Parts: sequence; C-alpha cells; structure tokens
Amino acid sequence: MGMLEGKVAVITGGRRGIGYAIAEAFIKEGAAVVVAARSAQGVEEAAARLRATGSQAGGLAASGLAASGLAASGLAARGLAVDVGSQEQVEALVNYTVETFGRLDVWVNNAGLAGPYGPTVDLSPDTFTQVVRTNILGVYHGSRAALKRMLPQGSGKLINLLGHGYRSPVPFQNAYASSKAWVRSFTMALAQETRGRGMDIFTFYPGMVLTEMLTDVEVIEGLEARLERFPQVVRMLAKPPEIPAKMAVWLASSASDGRGGKLVSVSSPV
Repeated sequence: MGMLEGKVAVITGGRRGIGYAIAEAFIKEGAAVVVAARSAQGVEEAAARLRATGSQAGGLAASGLAASGLAASGLAARGLAVDVGSQEQVEALVNYTVETFGRLDVWVNNAGLAGPYGPTVDLSPDTFTQVVRTNILGVYHGSRAALKRMLPQGSGKLINLLGHGYRSPVPFQNAYASSKAWVRSFTMALAQETRGRGMDIFTFYPGMVLTEMLTDVEVIEGLEARLERFPQVVRMLAKPPEIPAKMAVWLASSASDGRGGKLVSVSSPV
C-alpha cells in the first residue's frame, strides 16, 4: 500500500517540471491527482502520461478510490486548464476535483513565473504584474480555496513552494525573488492562524532543480554576459525534480501529521 492511498491532490503548475514530478510521485504512492496549468492541451497531455504511470504502478487497486471505479477506469489523473491568478478559476478547480474524485486532501501551490533576468527598472509593469499574479495571487487564491474546503473537514495538507529569494534579496530577479519572500511570510502566517484545526501547512523549498525555469532563462537584452556561466552552475548543482518530489510525498502523507507550520527543504527535512 502506498503512502497516499485514497488521497486526492491538486498540483498547480503540474504539467511539467517539479509540479509534474510531484504529481507522478503522488500517483505512484496511490493518490488521485488533478494537475492544473494554463495550457489545456498541456494539462491533458500531462494527465494522460500520469494515467499511464498509474496503470504501470498498479494504480489505486487497494484504495477507497478504487471501490468507486475510478482506478479501474484509468481516471486516477485529470488535467484542468486554470489561470491561478483568477479566483473564479481556482474555485472551479476545487469544484471539479471534488465532483470528479469526491474529496480533496492535498493542495500543492507550485505554479510560478520567473520573469526575465535584469534590473527592475527595465522590467515592464505588465511583466512584473504577470509574475505577481501567478506567484502571489496564485498562492493566495489556491491557499484560500484549499482552506475553505479542508478546514470544515478537519484535515488536509497545504504545501506552498518557495524559490530563490525567500531568505534574502536577489538583484536582477526582483519580481520572482520578492514574490517567494512573500510566499514564505504568507504561508507561515496561515499555519499560525489555523493551528489546532486539523490541517498541516508547509512551506517547501526544493532547492535548485533541473527544470525549464533554469535551462531556458529569459534575459533582458544587453545582460547576457552576466549569465554566461549559469548553465555550468546548473549542470553542477541542480538536482532532478524526482528528489524534491519524494519529500513532497512525505509532506502530503500521514507521516507529517501534526508537523505543520514548518519550512521544509530537501536538505533539512522536518
């Protein structure tokens, strides 16, 4: 029996990178998942790959979900196109998940935009707003929607992902880095506000992970030389997304019950 048997999870930004790796790890541990991202085609393709993974791993054969026929019909993973910056679309994601799988146990706010590398003054207001809309409003809407569902049931796991900049300022990545500092403060406050109500809320720092966010960096024209050695740093230090995904499984499982309110990283788990 997997660590997440019978659990239902939502992962935003789940069509690729860390989000997809988390969804895949959840599926392998017996969960049903809904992956959300902006691209309708992208999330459906991701869900199809996840369903294949679930079938290969034996799916949810022993879980309560299996009894409903979801596992047997190959529906352990679904995808939904969602702009997490929209409250209405995030609430629709909750409703879709509950209508499809009957419950909601885990919510992972992973969707994020890096924005181009360069001075803040050269970053267009529209670009800065796009980063804020996804990284800040997306976490706010997702967290609030999850809490409204989980607090009344007295159980659930909310996992909000951090990134570079959550501890200190990062020049030339000010939009992304400052948004991650906000996520840390916001999530820790949520954990304090909900203490003793059955939920566990975590901030999770996966570290440097080998994803498109690191391998396909947009740079403001004229600053390319500043990142000349960055690909070498990524090759040396970045870990595969499957490593933080394993920690996400632990956070989502009953093994972390009662340990909410912590900032967790791959190098320093709870």
